[in-house]
Amino acid sequence: MVKLKKVSYTSHRTQEKAFNFEIEGGRKLHGTIVINTSKNGALVLLCASLLNKGETILHNIPKIEEVHRVIEVLESIGVTVLWRGHTVIIRPPQKLTLSTIDKESAERTRSIIMFLGPLLHHMSHFSLPQSGGCKLGGRTVRPHFYALEPLGVSIKTTEHTYEVRYKKLRTSEIIMYESGDTATENVIMAAALIPGVTTIKYASANYQVQELCFFLEKAGIVIDGIGTTTLHVHGVEKIDTKIEYSVSEDPTDAMFFLATAIVTKSSITLKRCPIDFLELELLKLEKMGFRYNLTKPYLSKNEKTRLVDLTTQPSVLRASPEKIYGRPYPGLNIDNLPFFAVIATQAKGTTLIHDWAYEKRALYYTELDKLGANTTLADPHRIFITGITEFKSADLVCPPALRPATLLLVGMLAAKGHSTLRNIYNINRGYEDLPQKLSSLGAKIRRIST
Repeated sequence: MVKLKKVSYTSHRTQEKAFNFEIEGGRKLHGTIVINTSKNGALVLLCASLLNKGETILHNIPKIEEVHRVIEVLESIGVTVLWRGHTVIIRPPQKLTLSTIDKESAERTRSIIMFLGPLLHHMSHFSLPQSGGCKLGGRTVRPHFYALEPLGVSIKTTEHTYEVRYKKLRTSEIIMYESGDTATENVIMAAALIPGVTTIKYASANYQVQELCFFLEKAGIVIDGIGTTTLHVHGVEKIDTKIEYSVSEDPTDAMFFLATAIVTKSSITLKRCPIDFLELELLKLEKMGFRYNLTKPYLSKNEKTRLVDLTTQPSVLRASPEKIYGRPYPGLNIDNLPFFAVIATQAKGTTLIHDWAYEKRALYYTELDKLGANTTLADPHRIFITGITEFKSADLVCPPALRPATLLLVGMLAAKGHSTLRNIYNINRGYEDLPQKLSSLGAKIRRIST
């Protein structure tokens, strides 16, 4: 019998002291890497476990800082969380206690916003700390509020909190103000326990939204239209059952290793890539000259998500003749878009990256200049990148956003000589054991504390 380990909601704070990556770059990589399971899928399922009065068992949960923050919040309000390897066992209390919520952890993760939908079914009025996470400019939460309003929910913001109340929840037809992932997830979780049919139009169909729907199907919720932009959620009175579910693989983890292989001109094999959420990215890269091989698709452990193994080939790239931009699925994933900035440094000519979703993220791409890149910022959303760049080593501090921070790491892996990437907390928010994985491919990288 394996002894279960209870996670204290303060136990991970000691890991938040400053860490750096030390990198000896310019090495070609080789070998095989297994793609990690989904950060965003795991986060929404941890929140969705609050809908279940029974035990929830989630397999393949990545041990990353963002997951730790959400678990700290869950434990602080009375939820029991047990770890067995990468399996998390969640047992709800008789009654949640928001008065003891871990505000520090809540304020450090944007995922706290996804507590809105589940908590509606525990109390008719409550206060929730405002969300944090990446510093990417004005990331409005109004789409969450507008989506929940038709269900009878009123939400007001104070300087530090969301104040939520309702008299009676009701089914409705909801037009999403934006096709946002977390806003769609919030309204799905709210609708799951409102008896009757709630229709959600202009919904996100992205991988984490589908993951939530697959999980709720395991709980007995019927959802029509999964994978499309119109969902019909058949809500029930309660969920009180043992649910066991395996989180599927992360397309943004796959995109990190794709970008790393391309920029270091390496041939590596990426096992367990969620192909339905990488097809357009691969097509764009193919038109830029990238060469690769795919296996036939097979299913993830959730028995829903299609996976392939992908082998990269060193390729001569040319700049994309069209601008590259993200959009809601089905489209180039907004979280995958930043990787095209570092890839574009290795393409002959000038590539326009249009990051319309966030005011500050394109600005962070200019940090690549410190590694020798040639960028021109047109405005807060558009940047021109001219290749081909031969990266140089540098000593840099991570920007306060997950994806832009990983771009610097990719550039440093390609840069000959010794580089230091400081304060890597934001990378640890979304990626597990990167130094070990990269070292297994032949990279020379280590994590050190300061």
